Amino acid sequence: VAEPLPMNLSLIALEEPTDGFAGVFTRNRFPGAPVLLGRERLARPLTRGVLVNNKISNVCTPRGREDAEELLDALGGATGTQAGEWFAASTGIIGWQLPVPEMRAALPSLVSGLDSSSLLPVARAIMTTDAFPKVRRASAGRASVVGIAKGAGMIEPNMATLLCFVCTDAQVDRQRLRETLARCVERTLNRISVDSDQSTSDTVLAFASGRKGPVTDEELSAAFLTVLGGLAGDIVRNGEGTGHVIRVSVSGAADESLAAAVGKAVVNSPLVQTA
Repeated sequence: VAEPLPMNLSLIALEEPTDGFAGVFTRNRFPGAPVLLGRERLARPLTRGVLVNNKISNVCTPRGREDAEELLDALGGATGTQAGEWFAASTGIIGWQLPVPEMRAALPSLVSGLDSSSLLPVARAIMTTDAFPKVRRASAGRASVVGIAKGAGMIEPNMATLLCFVCTDAQVDRQRLRETLARCVERTLNRISVDSDQSTSDTVLAFASGRKGPVTDEELSAAFLTVLGGLAGDIVRNGEGTGHVIRVSVSGAADESLAAAVGKAVVNSPLVQTA
């Protein structure tokens, strides 16, 4: 008899809803149900956070979307909030259906166990084949930016099979946050590779509480680049089968996109990898 696959369910719940939130998702043409819902959630006026599960990606199942919506409805009931105010994120095996009844039953204890002291428990909970939790922090003026991520296989192209969640107490409006996140993801998480296989579940979400007041564009961008760049390096070092890590720098290219393409061609070359 096969042993049941243990799953972790985790929750990032904001103390207050915010209109400062952003998301970047996979470019795969067959995205999972959480990605489809997440793209729609970006048009909502407010968010309260994200419900995350590992081990099962909720991709290519008959009831993927219905299952995700049912869980968010149950989360809304457990927290006295609206289901549309929550994101969902899943990572793991493709083609398996979520154990919705068991996940629903776990929600009350998940909500009652919320702890504001650290993101480290969530960084541990979202791991699949990761060897260690990934957490990075940087200052942005008087504010901070903290990020966690998971990912070890199917890394590249375009963000790879990873989940990443970034929280900041800087005051930043939605459009500026979204522009900053997209630009910094492009220069960090979209510049790494382990095995050149693309995932269906890639999700990066950012939330801003605004409690520490405004920061400059330069301070915010520098902090996001530091956090996301650090997480990107951790993912490569933890890559499945990784024995060596190389960094490729390209100079003299006509533009940034060409330079990135040249760099990817080098790191994804089987000849380079086996050498």
